[in-house]
Amino acid sequence: MSASTAPKPNMPPWGNYFPTVEEIGYLRDRAQFIRLEAIRLIEIAKVGHYSSVFSAAEVFAALYYDVMIINRDDPDDPDRDRFLMGKGHAAVGLFPIYAEFGFISQDTLNGYTRLGNPLGDHPDMRKVPGVDFSSGSIGHALSAGVGMALGARLNDRDYTTFVMTGDGEMQEGQVWEAALSAAHHKLSNLVCIVDRNGFQLDGAVDDVMGIEPLDAKWRAFGWEVHVIDGHDINELTAALRFVKADKTRSCPVCIIAKTIKGKGVTYMETEPGWHLGYLTPADAQRAIDEIKSRVI
Repeated sequence: MSASTAPKPNMPPWGNYFPTVEEIGYLRDRAQFIRLEAIRLIEIAKVGHYSSVFSAAEVFAALYYDVMIINRDDPDDPDRDRFLMGKGHAAVGLFPIYAEFGFISQDTLNGYTRLGNPLGDHPDMRKVPGVDFSSGSIGHALSAGVGMALGARLNDRDYTTFVMTGDGEMQEGQVWEAALSAAHHKLSNLVCIVDRNGFQLDGAVDDVMGIEPLDAKWRAFGWEVHVIDGHDINELTAALRFVKADKTRSCPVCIIAKTIKGKGVTYMETEPGWHLGYLTPADAQRAIDEIKSRVI
């Protein structure tokens, strides 16, 4: 990562943390790898959350392949950065990363959701190396993240805890209890990333229960807030690098990543019903061809 210096006038605070052209290309490739592997694995399960993975693919790539400190030889390294995912139904986008890192075998990955296999629709920290928090019922991840961030302070460790939530998850009261707690304890080592893709299982988030003005709400709860394009690898990576490196703040950080549900596959981007589904072979091939042809 770049050394922190004062940003130039009219530049965002992460202006000195932008990745190189080569790094951008690599991270875009990893995001597309995540999308393609999600399609392949859901084919095994015969049902899955394509569009939820696709909106988060760039965030996964930036965190795991650039920003987070991870020991590939030891997924339980006590000094590693932590990642917790409230929208745990997107775990199928993480498992290929764990296989590439050597946390699980390729055979385990290829047996996704099969009887006796540890990989399911949601991540299980008791069964899958690399998973920092089991998910299921939505709304608990930020509370656990608060505990891990406090644990780092109590144990004098320098790791950062990253928590990804869905925007529909903002309707959960426990999220805001955790937000109050994190600000009260000045957990500057805690970063919440809201995947603001606009949709949840039952439809458009703001039709089900409005959550705006989201940035103002997080600020009112005592958090530093940044609103970014969650598919722009350049901006996304720089912002995440910045919030991890910044040692001057005394509060937690919320990054609201504006994304598109189903990003990368046109017919998913325009049809919210792909929150959960299954692709026929012809539709799967269309999706694969488009992902391979597009530069996000």
